[in-house]
Order: sequence, then structure tokens, then C-alpha cells
Amino acid sequence: MSFTLPDIPEKNDFNDLMSQLQVVSDPRLIVVGTDAAFAATLTRLMRLERLDIELAYVTENRSDATEAYRLSTGAKAARAALKGAVHVVPLIRDDAGIALVGAATMTGPGGTEELVGEAYVDDNKLFAGTVPGIRIVPSPKLPGIRASVDRRSRWGGRRWLEGRAIQLGAPAAHLVRDGVPNPRDLKRSTFYRHDQTWLLVR
Repeated sequence: MSFTLPDIPEKNDFNDLMSQLQVVSDPRLIVVGTDAAFAATLTRLMRLERLDIELAYVTENRSDATEAYRLSTGAKAARAALKGAVHVVPLIRDDAGIALVGAATMTGPGGTEELVGEAYVDDNKLFAGTVPGIRIVPSPKLPGIRASVDRRSRWGGRRWLEGRAIQLGAPAAHLVRDGVPNPRDLKRSTFYRHDQTWLLVR
């Protein structure tokens, strides 16, 4: 069973797909496209309470999601999507009810300024003050989420904090989830481990 969806599918795009999956035993859904499409599909499964559906991802090039979940690309990814094993992994979402599969970044207003505020990963301070930005990625193992500060220095590298949730407070923060910018700047944002897991094929 195959379906063609837009680059970034929305609620109505899934209607026909989900109605046909209702009659399939042990359904496996394969997303071919971008991290944004992959995230939109997982978000829809979460909202429909259909996290029992196996989800595979096929993309031509390396991406934040393939890095986060150690997924193959190209023909190897296509083979894994059809014959790969199912892994139960934590589901990371934000307080807007949108799933994260690759990476989220938060910077200052409009995405061009530095980020002013403070952020915590569980009870551990990620930063307080002014930084270029922060990066948040999901993890296939518990506790489920990693976050780091973007530091523009000659030493490079990242110091990651792991936890169940990250909370940010700022006068204005520009959020990009899996390559899709939020339509407006935010004063608060939380990413956290959902109370249910999902089924990743790899």
C-alpha cells in the first residue's frame, strides 16, 4: 500500500491514509522524504493515538533524523524500511504537541540575533544569560532528550546535557523544528519525553 503526501503533510492529508490503515494488520508506514515529513507523520500518529503503527524513514541524504537514530540512507534505507526490525524508542515532543525526530534549534528574535534567557534540562542549568543559540535532539535511548549550547569559539565541540525535558524562558526565541520555522517567536518552550513510546523501523 502506497500513498503520496506533500513535502510537509498536514492533518487533512492523512485522512485517506489512516482510514485504509484501519483494516491492515500489523501496519508499517514508510515515509519517503524529509525530516519535516517524518516529524509530521509521527505527530499525526501521536495525536490519533496510533503509535502502534510501525514507522520507517527513507531519505537520500544524511539528516538530523538519520544521525539521531543512526538510520541508513538511499537504497539501504529502503531495504531496511521493508525488512528492518522494530525498535521501541522514546517519543520527544514539545508543548505545542509536535513531535521531534531530528533537531530543534532556538535562537534570538527572527533567527538572526543571540538568544537571551535561561534553559534547564531537568534540574540542570543549560545556560543563563546570552548565547548564540541552543540545539535539542531526540535520543533512541532513555532519558530521551539531549541539549547543548551553540558556542562560537575556536575550541568548538559541544557539551551535551541529557534528560527527560528541556525548558526555555526568553523575552523572544526563534524556534525551528526539523527544518520548519515556528511562525512566531516564543517566550517559553518545552520539549519533553511523551508518556508513550513509538515503533521505529531500522
